[in-house]
Amino acid sequence: MFEKNLEIGTLIDFYGDLLPEEQKKLLAAYYFDDLSLAEAAEIFSMTRQGARAAIKRGEKELLFFEEKLGLAALHRDRQRELAALLALAGRQRELCLGKNDPALTACAEELEARLSALSGEKETN
Repeated sequence: MFEKNLEIGTLIDFYGDLLPEEQKKLLAAYYFDDLSLAEAAEIFSMTRQGARAAIKRGEKELLFFEEKLGLAALHRDRQRELAALLALAGRQRELCLGKNDPALTACAEELEARLSALSGEKETN
């Protein structure tokens, strides 16, 4: 059975524009719209085997781009680091609140807000 590699969805986001337009659309339909090979083949007017071959070629190209450029891995690493820093800033804010020092608390809250904005998370105060 042909299993979907869920990492490919992330790679489509990073490198999809480097693929031919039709291949990008086919991969997006298969991964993002969760179409079966048969459904994708019908939409793109090809055989199921043709759709599978085109998807496998696209996956191979995306994995090649990631191997050479490493942007998705770098993004994951940075998101993990931002999450750790955000947690640390939250703990720092809690400690500052206990010190009853408004300037220190404001500084910790600003740090937490800026890290939150970088990570794309909503502020939770």
